[in-house]
Amino acid sequence: MYKVFTAEMMRAADEYTIKELGISSEELMRRAGFAIAEEVASVADVEDCILVVCGTGNNGGDGYVCARELLSRGFRVKVYAFGGRLSPDCEREKNKFSGTYASTIEGDIIVDCIFGTGLSRPAEGVYADVINVINSSGAYVVSADIPSGLSGDSGLIHGAAVRADKTVAIGELKAGFVLGSGYDMCGTVVRRDIGIVADGAAAQVYTDEDIALFYPSRLRNSHKGTFGTATLACGSGNYIGAAIMSVAAALRSGCGYVKAVCPEEVRPAIASSCPQAVLQSGFDLTSSAIAFGMGCGVSEEVYGSLCTLLKDYGGTLIIDADGLNCLAEYGLKPLKTAVCSVILTPHVKEFSRISGHSMAQILQNPLGLSKEFASEYGVTLVLKGSGTIITDGARTAINTRGCSAQAKAGSGDMLSGYMCGSVARGLSPFDGAVCAAYTLGAAAELAAGELTEYCVTAADVLAKIPYAVKDIILSGSAF
Repeated sequence: MYKVFTAEMMRAADEYTIKELGISSEELMRRAGFAIAEEVASVADVEDCILVVCGTGNNGGDGYVCARELLSRGFRVKVYAFGGRLSPDCEREKNKFSGTYASTIEGDIIVDCIFGTGLSRPAEGVYADVINVINSSGAYVVSADIPSGLSGDSGLIHGAAVRADKTVAIGELKAGFVLGSGYDMCGTVVRRDIGIVADGAAAQVYTDEDIALFYPSRLRNSHKGTFGTATLACGSGNYIGAAIMSVAAALRSGCGYVKAVCPEEVRPAIASSCPQAVLQSGFDLTSSAIAFGMGCGVSEEVYGSLCTLLKDYGGTLIIDADGLNCLAEYGLKPLKTAVCSVILTPHVKEFSRISGHSMAQILQNPLGLSKEFASEYGVTLVLKGSGTIITDGARTAINTRGCSAQAKAGSGDMLSGYMCGSVARGLSPFDGAVCAAYTLGAAAELAAGELTEYCVTAADVLAKIPYAVKDIILSGSAF
């Protein structure tokens, strides 16, 4: 497990390190530039032409230190400097640089030292022009701390952003690396510790070894009741597939019983495709966990059933898809008085509907708004996306497993089904959500590895769940 931080957290960490620990900004810049140079040297040949592109802030100052260090190691280095007024630290390091300046952006390796995590405005004008030239240069690109133009908090691209082959994270990893466009822009991420002391974390990122703990060894002396009952309220005449996918995923989760509450017209399809599931006309309130909403449709009747569960059910209730749409249409007030533990699993558009925030606002501040909503309503929120956020307001995780193969119909239905089964077999709402998001992401990666991200369907991901679980368990047993 590792931590990720926001830009404000890193600013505070810098300030604490300088003021309280007595490490000067000059020394931190020296260490940062040295670390960046080491990472550049690790991918460079002695005959390579290295171009360090320096902006006007402290990221640019890191670049001048990096250029000096690479020169001292015998590399062919030039600096491309542009922009307006320099920060004091950047100006100091520029004055120390006595090497060659370039008038054009070209080289075998380009070191991006334009913007750091403090960027608060879009990269426009000459900055966007320089970034676009870097991206089209064909050079191997190393970004200092973060690809210039990428938000360290959200992974959003501010106007234009550098697409790096390698990102050298100074001090700590940034949340923007694993949210939004972070995966697409950062390339390989290497963390370098330069003595900055950061407190807390914006979120935690789980690894195979962590998730393996959610799949403990089972006693031979067990029975169906040992592993809990998952009930899924799902399906309608137009969305029979949603019911099938959610039930099938629950059957793969390791719980003892899977029950399906669905309309009469949906039952034959479930009986045929998932014969292990028990078909019911009403809710079993003794179920360990219930998932509600996958393909149910939006109506006052569906909303009434949801409100009844929120009022009378004592287990964990997972609300997805049309369950969320019913809350958006008829009101969230029942969440405030729920007697059960609640997990909500919206994508950004659904979260916009239930939270009242615009999609743009959510994309700009996904961590903050997710935590705020989870705390206000006392729920575990699973905000699905490139980096899925799981938070109960106190704890926050970002799922890093998965790929674009999951951007297909049925993926969300599977997630809710698997999550329901995971909680039913004994995991807490937060841990069950983390486990489900991670496991299905790993299964999608396996499916894409065989079939490509273009051709994978939700059914292909479903088929890979056992192999993903096996890989996770084996990874955990190695430690």
